[in-house]
Amino acid sequence: MNIQDLIDYYGFDLLPVEECYFKNTYISNFLDKQGRPCGTSMLGLYCNEPKSKSLFHVLDYDETWYFQGGDPIRLMLIHPNGTMEEVVLGNDISQNQVLQYTIPALTYQAGCLLGQGEYALFGCHVNPGFDNECFHPGYQKELLEKFPQAKSWIEEFGVR
Repeated sequence: MNIQDLIDYYGFDLLPVEECYFKNTYISNFLDKQGRPCGTSMLGLYCNEPKSKSLFHVLDYDETWYFQGGDPIRLMLIHPNGTMEEVVLGNDISQNQVLQYTIPALTYQAGCLLGQGEYALFGCHVNPGFDNECFHPGYQKELLEKFPQAKSWIEEFGVR
């Protein structure tokens, strides 16, 4: 399969802020006390052509990522205390890649293919479920003021 075949098969759409392909696959019918779904899941796609990635953003809830196939994924994290962390999702344990990783709530995250990969499929799950109220873009100017130590990441992956 080529990348367009994957986009067509899964019915991926391009996320407007994050710049990656996604498809909602699960929205719980059970609602919490605030009326949000108790959980949501999605499939995502990073690819080199057309170019896609996730720009910095933060969620109010933990988000678990699952590597599904293709080439490794690079996640760049800036924790609330300013600590920077890089996680590689993939299936090569000899390279310290992981199949699953949970990003803690309120941690800025961005992602892309690692190196010159062709594509990567991944899944994400959020509890309580994702809604637009829990999503906050990571604007370059604000992030640079708050986390100057992450300047190179922010210049490339911050929302303009």
